[in-house]
Amino acid sequence: MPGMSSQLPTVIEWTGQAVRLLDQTRLPVEETYLEVRDLATLIDAIKRLVVRGAPAIGCAGAYGVLLAAREAAASSDNISPAWRAEFDKRCQALADARPTAVNLSWAVARVKQAALNAAKPGVALSAVFNAALLEAHALHEEDRRMCAEIGRHGATLLPKNKATVLTHCNAGALATGGSGTALAVIYAAQHAGVQVSVYADETRPLLQGARLTAWELARSGVDVTVICDNMAAAVMRARKPDAVIVGADRIAANGDTANKIGTYGLAVLAKHHGIPFYVAAPSSTFDLRLSDGSQIPIEERSRDEIARPSGVQSVPNDARVFNPAFDVTPADLIAALITEKGVLRAPFVASIRQALA
Repeated sequence: MPGMSSQLPTVIEWTGQAVRLLDQTRLPVEETYLEVRDLATLIDAIKRLVVRGAPAIGCAGAYGVLLAAREAAASSDNISPAWRAEFDKRCQALADARPTAVNLSWAVARVKQAALNAAKPGVALSAVFNAALLEAHALHEEDRRMCAEIGRHGATLLPKNKATVLTHCNAGALATGGSGTALAVIYAAQHAGVQVSVYADETRPLLQGARLTAWELARSGVDVTVICDNMAAAVMRARKPDAVIVGADRIAANGDTANKIGTYGLAVLAKHHGIPFYVAAPSSTFDLRLSDGSQIPIEERSRDEIARPSGVQSVPNDARVFNPAFDVTPADLIAALITEKGVLRAPFVASIRQALA
C-alpha cells in the first residue's frame, strides 16, 4: 500500500534455503526472526503461533511445500511412487497443522498440485521444486494485492475526515502476506487523509490485540488504544465507534464467519448499539463447501494458555478449562463482507456466489 511499506513488518519470506518468519510469540518486546529449514519446525511454528493469521499461515504453508518436496527427495533420487507417497504424507501433515483457517489447506493443495503437475517422467526433481517455488511466490504476491484491494474497498465504508474503529485480535500485516485485512482498511483510510483512531481489544487468552495489533498500528503512526475484552460494550456506548472491523479464518457459503474467540460477542454488542460490524477477508478465506458456520471445525488449544498465562498459574489444578481458539459469527450480525472483489452485502449466499464465481 503506498506510503505504508516502510512501516509494515516483513512477516514471511523465502530466503532460498529456508522460510524466514517473524516470531510473533516474542512481540512486542523482541523483534526476532526464525530461519526454518525443515518441515517439522515449520509445523511447530504454525501450531505455536510463531506465524498466525489465516492468510499468513497460508503463505507459510505454501513455502512449506518446498520443504516437503525437498525432504521427500531424501528418500528417493528421482520422481518415483515412493517420492510421491512421502511428499503427499508431508503435505498432509502441514495442511493439518491448524484446522480452522482454510487458507492453510488451500495454499498447501495449490502449491502441491503445481509440483505434481511438473513431476512428469524424466523431469528432474529440481524442476519440480522450481515449479512449486514459482507457485508459492505467486500466491504470496496475490495475497499482497488482495490486501491492498480489501483496504481500498473497505475505506469507502468509513467517514471521510475522522473515523473511530474497534477491532479484535490481529488482522494486519502480521496476519497476512501484505498490509492485512481489517487493518488494511485502516491503513488505506489513513493514506487517504482520514484521521483514524482504533480501539484494539486485548484479545484473551494470548493477547494478539495488545501485543500485535497495538505494536503494528503504533509503528505505522495510527492512534491506537488497547482495551480489555470486557470493556467493548462500555466503549461502544460511551465512545460510539463508527465501525467494528475484524478479520476471518473461514467464511461459509452463507456468510457465517469463524474468527478469533470473542468476535461473536462483539458482533452481538455492535448490533445492540447500532454499529456496523464488518468482516474483512480475501476470497481464499471463503469455503463454499460449507453451507453454514455449524460445519466449520473449531480448533481447541491447550489448557495452559488460560491456566498458566506467561507461565504464571491462574487456575487451580482441579478446575477444568475450555479453550476454543475461534467462534462463529452468524451472517445476520454482519453488515458487510469486505473482500478484494468488493463489498458484499446480504443476501450473502447470492453475493458470495456472484463474487467468487
